[in-house]
Amino acid sequence: MTNLENWVFNNLLLLFLFFGFCKSRDTITPTQPIKDGDLLVSKDETFALGFFSPGNGTSNRRYVGIWYYKISEQTVVWVANRDKPINGTSGAMSIDQHGNLVIYDDNSQHVTLWHTNVSAPVMATSNSYSARLLDSGNLMLLFQGSDTKNESFVAWQSFDHPTNTLLPNMKLGLDRRTGLDRFLTSWKSKDDPGTGEYSYRMVPSGWPQLVLFKGSVKLYRILPWSSSKASEKFPIGMLKSSYIDDPEEVSVAYVQVNGSSLSRFFWDELVGGLKMDTWVDVEGQGKGKGKWVEFYSIPNERCDNYGLCGAYSYCDDSKFPTEFECTCLPGYEPKSANQWNLRDASGGCVEKKRAGLGMCRNGEGFVKVEGAQIPDTSWARVAPQLRMNECEAVCLMNCSCTAYSSVADSGNCITWYGDLMDVKKFDDVLLEWYIRVDADELGKTTVGKPSAPVTDQHLKKKKSIRVDKKNTIVVTSVVVMLALIISLVCWLVMKKARRDVGFNNQASDVEKLELPIFDMITIAAATNKFSDTNKIGEGGFGPVYKGQLSSGKDIAVKRLSTSSKQGVDEFKNEVILIAKLQHRNLVRLLGCCVHGEERMLVYEYMPNGSLDSFIFAGVEKKSKSFTWSTRLDIIVGIARGILYLHQDSRLRIIHRDLKASNVLLDSEMNPKISDFGLARAFGHDQSSTKTERVVGTYGYMSPEYAIDGLFSMKSDVFSFGVIILEIMSGKRNRMFHHSDHDLNLLGHAWNLWTKGRAFELLDPMMEGSFPMSKVLRCIQVGLLCVQKCLEDRPMMSSVLLMLVSDSAILPQSKQPGFYIERSSIETHDQSLLKSTPSINEVTMTCLAPR
Repeated sequence: MTNLENWVFNNLLLLFLFFGFCKSRDTITPTQPIKDGDLLVSKDETFALGFFSPGNGTSNRRYVGIWYYKISEQTVVWVANRDKPINGTSGAMSIDQHGNLVIYDDNSQHVTLWHTNVSAPVMATSNSYSARLLDSGNLMLLFQGSDTKNESFVAWQSFDHPTNTLLPNMKLGLDRRTGLDRFLTSWKSKDDPGTGEYSYRMVPSGWPQLVLFKGSVKLYRILPWSSSKASEKFPIGMLKSSYIDDPEEVSVAYVQVNGSSLSRFFWDELVGGLKMDTWVDVEGQGKGKGKWVEFYSIPNERCDNYGLCGAYSYCDDSKFPTEFECTCLPGYEPKSANQWNLRDASGGCVEKKRAGLGMCRNGEGFVKVEGAQIPDTSWARVAPQLRMNECEAVCLMNCSCTAYSSVADSGNCITWYGDLMDVKKFDDVLLEWYIRVDADELGKTTVGKPSAPVTDQHLKKKKSIRVDKKNTIVVTSVVVMLALIISLVCWLVMKKARRDVGFNNQASDVEKLELPIFDMITIAAATNKFSDTNKIGEGGFGPVYKGQLSSGKDIAVKRLSTSSKQGVDEFKNEVILIAKLQHRNLVRLLGCCVHGEERMLVYEYMPNGSLDSFIFAGVEKKSKSFTWSTRLDIIVGIARGILYLHQDSRLRIIHRDLKASNVLLDSEMNPKISDFGLARAFGHDQSSTKTERVVGTYGYMSPEYAIDGLFSMKSDVFSFGVIILEIMSGKRNRMFHHSDHDLNLLGHAWNLWTKGRAFELLDPMMEGSFPMSKVLRCIQVGLLCVQKCLEDRPMMSSVLLMLVSDSAILPQSKQPGFYIERSSIETHDQSLLKSTPSINEVTMTCLAPR
């Protein structure tokens, strides 16, 4: 080879090596992790992922984050190990043997500091996974399928787990199918990306809205659909937002119209609020040299502060500081005149007191509230396909309805019950709403409008009223006196009834529930005087009767037994909790009846009775209607109901007595969870508690609850797992016996699963063809739910996803709780409990783990 040829060859080799090694890398594989100092760069070099130190970069704390790659100011938009930093530069990020993205410290024997927690398929290997940084800023963990199509599936993505920044096309909101909740959380400070106390999230209850919280306290709210409409009016045409509210999800996202500019919506720790910033290059300094320019921020006005003026009032920023910014809504007056004069509106406003007038059946009507945004919709009710006049009629018929509105483009009728909170003056109102006022208030001033001028006709009308008043004063006095006497008698009767039922000072709360009260005569007539032929069951609360109202509607009446261990507290608990719940997989409470010592609950009638009557029924009943598809639909329906209780209802509710007999089936075999006498309500910032009074049913209670009195959402998950295994096997957990061992149903299922013989668990009477893979999947989900350690059990959102999605990856289950072999004496002792009621008070001395 000549010198020229050598020179050409060497230079070509150098060029090849240069371009080969300088090509940006955007993917992590099991054999290609990244270490501190390495970078992943997205394909178009918009974003980078790597290790960083917050603030000025001098800190020894290292985090894995994503930031903009091409701009001069490092701007982090997502942090993985935000609450578990690495001290020093010994960190690494890779894919482990289970297919999870993990962050670990090389100096601490690979102690995992953060991981993605995906569930790998049984046959999957770590080589099936890779992680890629996209140009959108989304880090995706991909699972490569082994089928002929060679398709990739998203096992996890950072867009589903935002930190303090919302990027274009990233959603905020709830996936109703899986329970995945996407929301922003603040950094602790500009130098600490740890989870802060502020969050910005979608509140799906009532009429969905976006709310900024400090802990559990509301600071600011906005309707996401109005944000979507408002985005169409942005003067610079940079952004538009999309809002989705359907059975699958409720979410909002913004889309960047001008793809060449960079924008972000984030929590700014310096100003203590949410901001939208856009990157602007400074002319003459080169591309990427510039600064972030504020587009808008919230909250930015005094009236943005949630509930500044209290209930039944509105806030007007244009009045501040020369005038008091708070004004009572029409028909209302300050609750405390002294506080109001001191510019303290925390007490809000109350209905004006007028003799003989009121808001129910006294000629009341509605006044349009001009130039003000609608009140907090968290507890509003939504009825679809109603015009404005129909919506008004719905509200007028209900004395507790305080306001209404109708969304023209969707036909949704929104009605409010109880306090109207967080109303503020708004120049560009996108929704009209109307407040209920008494007869005297009709025709008077509306918000933002001056009073009508006084004319001669008004004066003549007033004079005529004075003459009529003189002529009718005697009649009026008599009517008022009679009304007072009747009201006093009614009040005494109602007070006694409420005292008997244990409502006492909480009577007003029950009234707000608008729960119908049935009289004893109606219930007795409906149930044929509680005839034995009408009796359809009996539980811990007492006997249950089928009845039929005069309208022809079938009902189920649960009558408190005098010998029942349940009483006033359980009765009241069930009334208050279930009356607030609305879900297709929860039984509907129609009303209650209180008569002397009698306490009854009236439910919708479930023609197919309880689930246990099918699971443990004979051949004939099972073969007709308890097929594989029916069993699967029931399992999924129960899961949806539990997920609603745990996550989607206004309060987080732990049922505490989930079992097959507390699941009822309607005429189409749809499951409905019932019996909320033992349920407990938590705030959404509370996850568990401990009790000295352990109540529930043997065979369904989780170990930590039965032994230590600790209950949480994972307690219900355990009970649900028992139900799954009972449905699949047709056997009771507590009464299960096998000739080869003394394990209960959970232990038997676990034993078969570990030996690869789980199919032997199946109910031999299950009719129809069924896919074995789906059947085994259900059994595996059941075993995951009954794992001994509550930390190992999945949340109900994950459980539902594993049940409805074949692509969801299931982890390997660990041993269940209460499955250990029993001695013959223990087995005999437990059999003595067969005839006990379904509700038991349990002490530590009488509980035998099994």
